[in-house]
Amino acid sequence: MARYIGPKTRIARKFGEAIYGSDKSFERKNYPPGQHGNNRRRKTSEYGVQLKEKQKAKYTYGLLEKQFRNLFEKANRSKGITGEVLLGLLECRLDNVVYRLGIAPTRAAARQLVSHKHITVDGKIVNIPSYTLKGDQIVGVREKSKSLETITESLASSSVHNFSWLEWDSDSLSGKFLNMPAREDIPENITEQLIVELYSK
Repeated sequence: MARYIGPKTRIARKFGEAIYGSDKSFERKNYPPGQHGNNRRRKTSEYGVQLKEKQKAKYTYGLLEKQFRNLFEKANRSKGITGEVLLGLLECRLDNVVYRLGIAPTRAAARQLVSHKHITVDGKIVNIPSYTLKGDQIVGVREKSKSLETITESLASSSVHNFSWLEWDSDSLSGKFLNMPAREDIPENITEQLIVELYSK
């Protein structure tokens, strides 16, 4: 599966925020990349603003265009506000939940843990990062993988697991996915309505 593997700081500078987490390079240069990055005055068109928001969501969650478009179509067919459903579906992805639980320090690391068969869902190994979780499913670390340095370090340094749609059990190194989160519970700085407007053209 193809994915973006280029310089992450450049992408963060493009959007003006550290979308990949703490980044010392971004803190030093938090303006757009390029020769004129710090002095740009050009006004962005309405389409440009919408496109930038879609690109930000794609890079944040680690999806390429076709996958993101398919997820939007699914959200558009679902009941509810399309943009909010879209973000909810992105949060339901297995790699994202592994990241939210603190098992991995980044979504990219979470994707790798899932792909390398270190993660289980309801006791069975699942190696598909895009796997969509349903209510009350249990996401855990495979028994043989519980001593992995990446996982132990991430759990030790992660903040308190305080997402309302997740329950964490530190004894078993597993978490329960309770339900799709509401928009107000998702901390990502994404204006989903702009994405809906872009795809509705």
